[in-house]
Amino acid sequence: MNIYSDSSHNALKYLKDAEVNISNLLIMTSDFNIRDCIWDLSFPHHSSFSEDLMIIADSFNLELLFPTNCVPTRYSDSDSRSNSVIDLMFLRYGSTEINNHSIHPDLRLTSDHAPLSVMIAIKKESIDSFKFSIVKNSKEEKSIIKNVSLAIKNIDISDLSDSSKIEEAMDSLASKIECAWKSNTK
Repeated sequence: MNIYSDSSHNALKYLKDAEVNISNLLIMTSDFNIRDCIWDLSFPHHSSFSEDLMIIADSFNLELLFPTNCVPTRYSDSDSRSNSVIDLMFLRYGSTEINNHSIHPDLRLTSDHAPLSVMIAIKKESIDSFKFSIVKNSKEEKSIIKNVSLAIKNIDISDLSDSSKIEEAMDSLASKIECAWKSNTK
């Protein structure tokens, strides 16, 4: 999940006040616009907003990641303001195999924020799949056409007075078509 929380911390306030039910979240990353000594060693203060952020992350079963390189994530364009760490990444508890995010100040180009990246290994896995089909112009194609045509011709439409009777007739037709499919596919 990617979030942008403005300087008024509106996204953070929303996540705190709303009952957001997101399950199976692996990563949460954002420009949270919160300076705190927890993640920025050059900043001497602790923020109450960071407490809220940690509570929200914990509610999603996430923990704060520390990057492989501790450099600023936001670069100031004035001498009066220092560079800071306000872009953070949280990871699902216990997911140590992807606890390796990096900050890339050399890739920020004209932005005042450095991109963050994480390597997620994708396991090579082979999934066998089967596709049933009917060969065109085969005896199986002729047979299924005949069976489906007969099923349609023989559908009982003598009493379609209510929705349950219509549904019963359609279920019967679907069952006959499925049977014809299964008996003619390879």
